[in-house]
Amino acid sequence: MWRGLYRWITRRPLKLAPGDVAFGHAGPVKPIFVVFIVLSALEIPVFDLIISHLVPWPVVRYVALAAGVYGLIWMFGLLGALLTNPHVVGDAGIRIRNGTSVDLTIPWDAIAAVGHRYRPLPSSKAVQVERSGDRAVLNLGTGGQTSVDVTLREPLTLLPAAGPDPVHEVRFYADDPKSLVTLARGTRVTDHG
Repeated sequence: MWRGLYRWITRRPLKLAPGDVAFGHAGPVKPIFVVFIVLSALEIPVFDLIISHLVPWPVVRYVALAAGVYGLIWMFGLLGALLTNPHVVGDAGIRIRNGTSVDLTIPWDAIAAVGHRYRPLPSSKAVQVERSGDRAVLNLGTGGQTSVDVTLREPLTLLPAAGPDPVHEVRFYADDPKSLVTLARGTRVTDHG
């Protein structure tokens, strides 16, 4: 998060290898972050004013002020981490990211098909595993949705935090899924069903 905030403030984009293309994934949550940041920025002086008139101890005021400023910086950092850690389509495969919490690369030889389809998720959790019979799908959503489907040639364990079971498909959100899928199909995936 702190690295993302630093890279965002200093306008240092992710270094890409030649031929790699970055795809953002913060579109659905960016407006929510902006609202929370604005409200938090307004809350700090209002809350400080209320505490300074109601609580006679300056220490309480300073602790509350520090907590409010830290929370505001934390929200900027989380947004910065999302904006500076895009998905990448390149020679190594498809690199799927979600801020600093998810970073996995699916190599091209493990991918059978790549498709574009918007899907709502049952909850807003970023990492979800959906099981149907003996098939498992790893959903890496943003804003409670996915937009890119990656079918694997054979089941793989890609993200240990999602569970030990191998998955057959990975779904994730990209702001421009059509371009991501077109690039993956046109240059990397030969059998895309």
